Amino acid sequence: MYNVVEFRSGQELIHEYAPLVRRIAHHLMARLPSHVVLDDLIQAGMMGLLEAASRYDAGKGASFETYAGIRIRGAIIDEVRRGDWTPRSVHRNARRVSGAMAEVEQRTGRDASDAEVAAELGIGVAEYHGLLQDSVDSRLFSYDQLTDMSEDTPAEQFIAAEPDPGHELESDVFKQALIRAIGALPERERLVLSLYYDEELNLKEIGQVLGVSESRVSQIHSQAALRLRGRLRDWR
Repeated sequence: MYNVVEFRSGQELIHEYAPLVRRIAHHLMARLPSHVVLDDLIQAGMMGLLEAASRYDAGKGASFETYAGIRIRGAIIDEVRRGDWTPRSVHRNARRVSGAMAEVEQRTGRDASDAEVAAELGIGVAEYHGLLQDSVDSRLFSYDQLTDMSEDTPAEQFIAAEPDPGHELESDVFKQALIRAIGALPERERLVLSLYYDEELNLKEIGQVLGVSESRVSQIHSQAALRLRGRLRDWR
C-alpha cells in the first residue's frame, strides 16, 4: 500500500496540519516555565510533522493524524530537553530533598511528612516548600522524568531510537517498578499525578479540584516526583 501522504508537498502538509501542531504546542506550553518561547515549540513540532510524513505507514492501521500527533509531541519534548534552563543549584537541592525523604522513610517505615523532611535538611518548612517550588518550575513533566536521578538517569537511558532487546527488557522492569512506586505514594500525591498525567488537567485546574492554590499543587507534584526518586534510587 502506498503512503497516502508521500505524494503531498511539505507545504501542503504544514498548511493542513499546522492547527494540530499549534494545539499540541500550546498544550505543552502550559506545563513549561514562562520564558520558553512558543514559536520554538511550534517550529520543532513542524519538524516532527514532516518527519511523520516521511515515516508514516498506512498499513499499520493508525490514521496519519494520530501518528503525526505522537511525532509532533515527541519532537517538541526533545527540543525542550535539549535546552537545560535549570541552574545547577536546583538539581543539587532536588537531590538533597530526595535523599532526605528516603532517609526519613527508611528510618520510620512510613511516608515522610513535610516537617520531617525539612528537619532532616536542617531548614524550616517554608524554605522546604520553596525548594519544591524551584524544582517544579524547572522542568518539563513526563513520566520519563519523574525519577530523573542525574544526567545518566535510567529513564533517559531507556529513551532510544533503536533500543536493543536488553534495554527493552530493563525498561519494562523499570516501568513496573515505577508503577508500584506511584501506587504507594500518599493519596494526595497520587491524585495530583493522576489528574496531571492521565486527565491532563493543568495545575490551576487541579487546584480547583483539590481546593488549594496553584502553587501548592506545584509543590505536591514536585514532592511526589522527588519521593519517587528517593524510592527508586537503587536504579542509578
